[in-house]
Amino acid sequence: MHEAQRDACVAAAQAGGKILLGFFRRLDPATITEKTKNDVVSAADRDAEAAIRAELYTRFPGYGFLGEEGGFTPPEVRGGEGPSGPLVEPRWIVDPLDGTLNFVQGFPHWCVSVALWDAEGPVVGCVLDPLREDCFLAVRGQGATWNGKPMRVSQQAGLDGAFLATGFAFQLGDRWPRFNAALGRVFPRAKGIRRAGSAALDLAHVACGIFDGYFELGLKPWDLAAGALLVQEAGGVITDWDGGQGWFETGNMVVGTRGVAPELLESLRA
Repeated sequence: MHEAQRDACVAAAQAGGKILLGFFRRLDPATITEKTKNDVVSAADRDAEAAIRAELYTRFPGYGFLGEEGGFTPPEVRGGEGPSGPLVEPRWIVDPLDGTLNFVQGFPHWCVSVALWDAEGPVVGCVLDPLREDCFLAVRGQGATWNGKPMRVSQQAGLDGAFLATGFAFQLGDRWPRFNAALGRVFPRAKGIRRAGSAALDLAHVACGIFDGYFELGLKPWDLAAGALLVQEAGGVITDWDGGQGWFETGNMVVGTRGVAPELLESLRA
């Protein structure tokens, strides 16, 4: 099941990735604007999202589309009224360029994230790193792959000695004190903590065993929609910062192996 959706997901990510490679380190500064303070968008984001949307609509015109840059677009209406609104199911959830600030600065760490969600959650998800030619892919109930080979989370048993990823940005705002205090409790126990600037890649790198865990506050749906399924299908654990399953709504994520995630959560909540 879901072979057609899986293939569409990968094809769309590749279409977006091709656009981005053409812009990387060749971006016209005049095409870069601020959406809000220190939150930038460029022609690369917009053109990649258009290419992804076109690919997906050609294959599945009856699905909704939620993109970071264009917002929600209802399904194509064919012969009558179609559903509309951000809760239409199924819907594609797309970040055409996760790591935009990295991209515009020329820092080589960014990706494309494409996912399909229905009323039960994520169905398929692809995180594509065009620079490294890394394709992380998952289908609900069918496992996850890294460049076509099965992938699993690491065997790290607990937080002590874990290699972790995290993220924070100017938009964290008044949540910074909470995050900073939590970081101070985690730091002494981890082997290392990295903040590379792409939540989707952080989640993919937990799923393939590079990182043992990950934590962040305030993510958007397009940041996590594909990566979450990668982690789940690779045997990882996801909760919100209260230990529940409200992470999609809040964007507050605690992610890791079955040994790391509970101890990371405990440390963050202490």
